[in-house]
Amino acid sequence: MFEQFRELGASLFGTENKEGCSLQVLEGDIQEPIFLRGKSFSSINFWMNKGHLRSSTHYDPHHNLLCVVSGRKKVTLWPPSASPFLYPLPVYGEASNHSSVSVEEPDYSIYTRARYMKEYSETVILNCSDVVFIPEGWYHQVDSDDLTIAVNFWWKSRIMTQMLEHMDAYYLRRIMSRLVDQEMSIMAQKSPFGHLKDCTDIQHMAKTLTGFQLFNLQKDSPLRTLEPSTLQALYELISLVHDGAEAVSQMDKIEATSQNKSSNQRDDTDTSAAADDSSLLDKDPVAKIILPVEPLELRTMLLAMVHTFPRTLENLILNMLGVGAEILTRKFDEMDQQTTKEEQSEFYKIFYSVFDDQYAAMDALLNGKELFSFQIFQNVLDKYLGVHVDRPSRFVTRTNQ
Repeated sequence: MFEQFRELGASLFGTENKEGCSLQVLEGDIQEPIFLRGKSFSSINFWMNKGHLRSSTHYDPHHNLLCVVSGRKKVTLWPPSASPFLYPLPVYGEASNHSSVSVEEPDYSIYTRARYMKEYSETVILNCSDVVFIPEGWYHQVDSDDLTIAVNFWWKSRIMTQMLEHMDAYYLRRIMSRLVDQEMSIMAQKSPFGHLKDCTDIQHMAKTLTGFQLFNLQKDSPLRTLEPSTLQALYELISLVHDGAEAVSQMDKIEATSQNKSSNQRDDTDTSAAADDSSLLDKDPVAKIILPVEPLELRTMLLAMVHTFPRTLENLILNMLGVGAEILTRKFDEMDQQTTKEEQSEFYKIFYSVFDDQYAAMDALLNGKELFSFQIFQNVLDKYLGVHVDRPSRFVTRTNQ
């Protein structure tokens, strides 16, 4: 009978095994490990393979003690935190605990994050009488040599045993919120100023300005007090806003194309989402510019813009900020930590004086932050649940009572 199978697997004991199997007679030959006494086993399984066999990469919803009776197994392990590099199959699917990446021949053109999965893995070799503990939720992939026999024990972890079902919805929201916060912090890490153009003096900036703007570059201009790197950032922002009409048009076309693909070509969208894993902030020109600027230097730059380029600042905040709003407001928080209450009040009074409608500016900042948060949420769903969702047509802002 075994000649027909590459691997034979059977549950010798299990709380979910109602019908039983012919191999249950072997249960009496299996000695329960001393350190597992008192555990309530979910299942005790018998495994036997004829020839060399490689399992898929997956995790189990139980603690797992794998014991080799004869032969040899190579077990590669990844912690749950490595899930983004393994591209889990959709959580709503029949094989949601499996990775979609081929370990032996990963396609990095599709699964770009998979190139880092080896850095997070550990490999152990199990010979006869060796055992390995595989914690619940840890991904593992097993290579078995010819004619290998093994037994494994599954039991529920303490945390899963103690989790009450009526709290599941709350735990889900807390865990998702924590993953979003972690992802957001990673995205907001500082990056070098390598993308900026070579603009370290006022004269270089003057080449791009005309008329009244040139008058503002005289020796008494507040721009003269800016550090060279901050002046570079200002030059980039001014150039960006002046070229904004074309940039906004291109972004609208990209968004329209993306939404069209999302609604009409779901399979293609899923593939492209998996392939495109660069930082959201790397794609946002405003975020790239202001991210490396120190908080107090950014404060000085914004105040200089209020006095020198007020309409440019207004256009930047109202029309071009996008997900860069998250970085700007984070910079505001850092500024507040380094200044007094009086200095904070004076700064925001001057900053918002540029806008005819201050609430419109606040809404632009809030909408940009929510857009960034939703894109981070999309990343979390993709990385940890294998799920892709479309952006809602509008965000609803709710207030706490």
